[in-house]
Amino acid sequence: MKVKVKIIKGLTNVRILAKHPMENGRRKDDETGELIPEKFIQELNCTHNDKEVFVAYLSQSVAKNPYLAFSFNGGVQGDELVLKWLDNTGENFTTKAVIP
Repeated sequence: MKVKVKIIKGLTNVRILAKHPMENGRRKDDETGELIPEKFIQELNCTHNDKEVFVAYLSQSVAKNPYLAFSFNGGVQGDELVLKWLDNTGENFTTKAVIP
């Protein structure tokens, strides 16, 4: 997951590129002709100082490598953000970003 954070006029702006295949279960493999099993992010959230500041519930209709952006109040330079996603297969990913 790529994360970019900026503070602009007191507002913390976060941009995320979540690298994930986001398969909907309806696409066929070009070589075998078999359906590719669905695999998509169900929930993506961000915490700042142990407080949830953003949550997104996604589904199989979202494109590969989804891009999300959000803003929140209260971020200060040096604070840490923790971003996590959980997909429908139980796989999860966590990353941290420091506000520059």
